[in-house]
This record gives sequence, structure tokens and C-alpha cells, in this order.
Amino acid sequence: MPHTHPSPAIDHPGRTTAEPVAPVAPANLSLEERLILANTVMTARLDEAAVAYEVNTAHIPTEPIDLADIVTGPVYTGPAPLPELYPTPVAALLQRAHHRLLTDGWCAGVLVDEDGARCMLGAIRAEARGDRGLEAKAAAVLLDVIRRHFGDHVDTVPACNDAQDSSRIPLRMLDQAAHLADARGL
Repeated sequence: MPHTHPSPAIDHPGRTTAEPVAPVAPANLSLEERLILANTVMTARLDEAAVAYEVNTAHIPTEPIDLADIVTGPVYTGPAPLPELYPTPVAALLQRAHHRLLTDGWCAGVLVDEDGARCMLGAIRAEARGDRGLEAKAAAVLLDVIRRHFGDHVDTVPACNDAQDSSRIPLRMLDQAAHLADARGL
């Protein structure tokens, strides 16, 4: 049987300890057999390293750590601040409406639900603060974006809003409408 471990350092000048040498795979082994052999050798090396680590660190005193002191959840700091507004009034209104949906929540079927969540048009109306002309322009840009996305068969903003099952699409539509209004200078 071939000798796989060297003799002490006398046989190998420069070595201070006996180090294992990987066995040389015979040339007639298949790829799978060579991979199994390499895996076996690496597993043995990792096991030896784990034991050496345990021996080398056994003398180090450690104290148990309370994970509650280290792992903490996110701290609620209130609603996210509104990003810098677009310079144009309709785009800024649509951006504020988008932010309102993010902070107050989204709903379908009503302008505002009992929890204060709003639909797309409800968010626009709240942010327009009574300016019906600005509200109408924002709703028109939003409807244009909705029709670009869903086609001309969508008649109104509320119809699109009520057809959704989550806030994902309404938020995206408001964001894209803000970009479009800004690009149009509205």
C-alpha cells in the first residue's frame, strides 16, 4: 500500500511538522470517482481544522451573549419624509398623492375608508386641497398613464383603482403620472 503521509520533518527539509499529503488519484478513475476522492480528502482536512480550532481556542474565556442586546427590529420613526417635489404643480400634486398612498394606505371602492386609506383619486383630491382645476389636470394625466398601461378600455381612474387587489399598481401609476406631468411641464 502506498505511503500517503510523510515521515517527520527530517524527510522534508523546511517543514517543522508532519503535514498530510493528498493521495494521488490513479489515472484510470472516472471523473465522478475523482470528485468523490477529492471530497473525502477535503472533508478530512476540514474535520482536522475544526478540531485544531477547538483546541487552539479552548483557553479563551467567553461569556454567553444575550441576542436581545444585539438583534433589534426596525424602529418606527413615523412616515417617510416626502422627497423633493417636482417643480411643476401637477407633477408635485401627483407625487404628494403617491406619498399619501404610501403613508396612509390604499383602498378600493371608496375615496377614503374608515382607517383613512385612500384610493388614487382620493389621494389626489386630498392633496389638491380644494383646487378642482389642479385636481382635474392631475386626474387627466393619471388616466393617460393608466390607458398607456392597460389600454383604452379603462374609462376612469376609479375603475382602474377598484380593479386592483393591492396598492402595487396604483402606486406605480401615480409615480409614472408624476414623471409624465413633469415631462409635459404641467
